[in-house]
Amino acid sequence: MDRAAKKELVETLSGVFSETSLVVVGHYSGLKVSEITDLRRQMRAAGASFKVSKNRLTKLALQGTKFEGIADLLKGPTAIAYSSDPVAAAKVAVDYAKKNDKFVLKGAVMGGTRLDVEGIKALATLPSLDELRAKLLGMIQTPASRIASVLQAPGGQLARVLSAYAKKDEAQAA
Repeated sequence: MDRAAKKELVETLSGVFSETSLVVVGHYSGLKVSEITDLRRQMRAAGASFKVSKNRLTKLALQGTKFEGIADLLKGPTAIAYSSDPVAAAKVAVDYAKKNDKFVLKGAVMGGTRLDVEGIKALATLPSLDELRAKLLGMIQTPASRIASVLQAPGGQLARVLSAYAKKDEAQAA
């Protein structure tokens, strides 16, 4: 990789770090290329990204960002996972680490706060942003559907009473 490519990579990573809310660091020693590709696919499906880059270049990109706190974790074969949704990258990383013992979580930074492995696991148990939106929408729609059913109930009761009287009259007429 020549000097210009390295500079471009550092600038790209700096841009990513400015738009991201969570960065997770993990060691991938012993993972096969197919396993890393599978992890990337899972991250992409969750709305997150996974990148293996040189530690020195990643440290340069971290300078001046809220994620500088993870620079000391960048030793050995490390990879970073990041997402704008603070839960997405953590969920996928924790799930993958449970299935594959060769992928080891080292730490993370969320919004300037450093998290240890237990913090990442706790974050992964939270619902994602999309799940929270769906729950909120459901909570908003529930009162409206209850009001509609309450308003329809008297009309339905009246129709049943009238139907019962009609059947009673038919039975008496026959």
